[in-house]
Amino acid sequence: MLFQHTIKRPVTFGGIGLHSGEDVWMTLLPAPAGTGIIFRVARPGERREEIRAVSGNVGETAYATTLVGGGTKIQTVEHLLAAFAGLGVDNAYVELTGAEAPIMDGSARPFVDALRAAGLQALSARRRYIKVVRPVEAHEGGKSVSLLPSPVPRITCRIDFSHPLIMDQEISIDLDAASFERELAGARTFGFLRDIEMLEKAGLAKGASLDNAVVVGEEHILNPGGLRWPDEFVRHKALDLIGDLSLAGMPLIAHAVADKPGHGLNKLLVRKLLSEKDSWIVLEGEPMLSEANLAAAV
Repeated sequence: MLFQHTIKRPVTFGGIGLHSGEDVWMTLLPAPAGTGIIFRVARPGERREEIRAVSGNVGETAYATTLVGGGTKIQTVEHLLAAFAGLGVDNAYVELTGAEAPIMDGSARPFVDALRAAGLQALSARRRYIKVVRPVEAHEGGKSVSLLPSPVPRITCRIDFSHPLIMDQEISIDLDAASFERELAGARTFGFLRDIEMLEKAGLAKGASLDNAVVVGEEHILNPGGLRWPDEFVRHKALDLIGDLSLAGMPLIAHAVADKPGHGLNKLLVRKLLSEKDSWIVLEGEPMLSEANLAAAV
């Protein structure tokens, strides 16, 4: 994609917030080149607040990625951001009537469908990419996430849960719009039945149901339709990672490798990437460089 993209026309839909349990309406609108993704919270009778979807505005990361700014916070933005990133939408306004993006079915698929319905529009400005030229890593206990040099965007994600219905899972794919839609967009968020009481005491998951999350019991999946893939769990973790990495502010040309990732660790990786300026270069328009040109650029 040589040029930045937005959507052709507004699209509006509603749903429930996974953690707040509140009904919320969301409208996606076109935005000019260089805007990025801007969230707007517009409650009746209140001043509209705007928050840019960038790493510096990430706040809480417990069970979701939250953007904060101007006294406002917006929870659970990662699935929508993954849809934008997966389809190559660089610029858009996101207007919300509440402080949490709707969870929809727990995946990015409804957002992808909404963006496809709105249509994508190429803009006149060339797209800018962050190309990783030296490894960047973040660690937390036995968990790790890293960005490695790669000629194309790629993601490898591994998880290891001590639960017989999940255990070890891994997925590794080259990323483009087609592979994102086919392999990752439909993977739903998941939780354990044993954790419900703990989440309720923490004031979380007020809107969770079998319609918007995979619920894992001790011996079986509670959702009547079961899983969409046998490894839906690791696919969803990869989806979350794509959404969180988009907060770098530009699409990445790198191999993202994650071992038991989470929103907090993903946030740390993006901030390390942006601070380690010798680990990347910015490309405009043409995302691929020959090895000779790359050596000259570094």
